Amino acid sequence: MNGRLHGKTALITGSTSNIGRAIAEVFAAEGAHVAVSGRNAERGAAVVAGIREAGGRADFVAADLDGAEAARELAERATATLGGRIDILVNNAGIYPSPGTVDTDEKTFDHLYAVNVKAPFFLTAAIAPAMAAAGGGAVVNLGSWIARLGVPSGALYSSTKGAMETLTRAWAAEFGPQGVRVNAVSPGVVLPLPPAGDAPHPGVVMTKGTPAGTVGTPEAIAHAALWLASDEASFTHGTVVDVDGGRTGVAVIAA
Repeated sequence: MNGRLHGKTALITGSTSNIGRAIAEVFAAEGAHVAVSGRNAERGAAVVAGIREAGGRADFVAADLDGAEAARELAERATATLGGRIDILVNNAGIYPSPGTVDTDEKTFDHLYAVNVKAPFFLTAAIAPAMAAAGGGAVVNLGSWIARLGVPSGALYSSTKGAMETLTRAWAAEFGPQGVRVNAVSPGVVLPLPPAGDAPHPGVVMTKGTPAGTVGTPEAIAHAALWLASDEASFTHGTVVDVDGGRTGVAVIAA
């Protein structure tokens, strides 16, 4: 790695597994002091241990991000853990219950919006002004390909990711002039490939007819987030980067 985040501090929410873990590992490898955050302390400790064993800097900050109060508490504790400042915020934490519209009850609706929209909204509200006061920073949100390509299930989840992509543009307008860049990564289907001979996962089927022709990896998303968080993207504001194998923008004829 090239030390592109040397001397920076970063809070990555939902970083005890999958995409969030990959982002934490890549950021730490590039020199950032990373606050790994999530609900599960055991998994968080494992991520931190792996980063430290590789020579990086990381600490675990527990958080169950289910609304405004939890977001504000995380902002305060993560800032203290990272030495008094947060240079990079990655709003990755999210949940994905996907009942159909008719089968979605109000409790599920409210909980999904609390975790996927309300928490990152108030976390950004707490951290972005401090970034601006310290001279600048970067916020990277996680959107999703199904925010812009409708599928017959998961309407509620896709609407939360649509909200995050809209907030990305609005926050870029609001905080960009203060030195805080706000952008987003929109992942495609990210899954481990099933063993040969097993029935394909529905997500694998969704990748047919794309240029990539297969699912993506957490590391592919992490490297896109790294670019947006780094100074290499200094002229990039309010952009949603599709890292989806071409799912939303390209169609090919499948053999």
